[in-house]
Amino acid sequence: MLILSFSRIESDARILKQIRLFADDFAITTCGYGARPEGTVAHIEVDSAEPRLVVLLRAAFIRLHLFALAYWITPAVRQAKRGLRKRDFDVVLANDLDTVGVALTVAPQNRVHVDLHEYWPGREDQNPAWVKVRLPYYLWQLRRKATRARSVTTVSSTIAARYADEFGISAGVVTNASPLRHLSPRTVSDPLRIVHSGASLSNRRVENIMRGVAAASNGATLDLYLVGEGTPYHVSLQQLAEELGPRVTLHPPVPHSQLLGTLNTYDVGIHVLPPTNTNNSLALPNKFFDYVQARLALLIGPTDSMVDLLNEFGLGIVTDGFEAEDISRSVNALDVEKVRNFKGRSHDAAEQLSSERQNEGWAAAVDTIVHNGEDEQ
Repeated sequence: MLILSFSRIESDARILKQIRLFADDFAITTCGYGARPEGTVAHIEVDSAEPRLVVLLRAAFIRLHLFALAYWITPAVRQAKRGLRKRDFDVVLANDLDTVGVALTVAPQNRVHVDLHEYWPGREDQNPAWVKVRLPYYLWQLRRKATRARSVTTVSSTIAARYADEFGISAGVVTNASPLRHLSPRTVSDPLRIVHSGASLSNRRVENIMRGVAAASNGATLDLYLVGEGTPYHVSLQQLAEELGPRVTLHPPVPHSQLLGTLNTYDVGIHVLPPTNTNNSLALPNKFFDYVQARLALLIGPTDSMVDLLNEFGLGIVTDGFEAEDISRSVNALDVEKVRNFKGRSHDAAEQLSSERQNEGWAAAVDTIVHNGEDEQ
């Protein structure tokens, strides 16, 4: 098996789950940035650096709608194609849209599974320049490349529905679930202790969460563990935390190996993600599942994919909107007894919402590819 991803594979949680899932049944070769990850027999490393001339040429080709030239001039694409030449694989698992073209040169299309992860046409569609220039390039890759693969997965049912409606791609769903952790719900604090973990990205409007909790009248506190230290947005959040007072604290990020243990000490995990672009409006992020494995109650915004799962398992409450005042009202609606009940529901759902169960979608797709290959022999 080849697992192909233009990411730093050794620290890419979703790719590492794929390696762990298939390592017992396949000799796995990876191709991507960084060093060889554990569980593989070989690794083709590609360089993420791009000479400025290539960047400018690719931009020009994209603007001229010379998409094939734009794709094949990309250094990572060229290096991967060269490094994989004359190698043979029973299955190719291509991660993200930009690897699909390479995957189709390595193996026949009926041996290729594509994990698209997110909704590519909506990644930055809040930006008119991106919509004008980059969106047509991604649409070309979806229509000319991704539609040829034997099977496809993505991270949520709402994204899968968009791919089916717009591109005729029948995608399965493999969520960004966390591995099962054998934790128990902790005693609920009074006042409630709320936590948020993730990236400090401006389009996530983390300041709304901070202001919303700080304005709640029930004394709830908020602790944030955010990556992106030193960026202008992170600095602005640090300044805001100081302005809001002792109920809001911005901590240094915690290594992922320690994150769930840290989250488990809290009562409520919060994630209110405004629909600043289409991808955000369709999101079902990994922190949703982190909060479940940490046995927390959940407080989320009205994002359909998250709401569907939260309601199915009774994990918490949903805000009326994405603004600070919406968050304040929902925080005030929580009490110790409600949170205790929601934490118990997370505990009950932890096995079903674990990556061990969710990753069965990849296993089924690969099994179909393997058995089709056997039938053709």
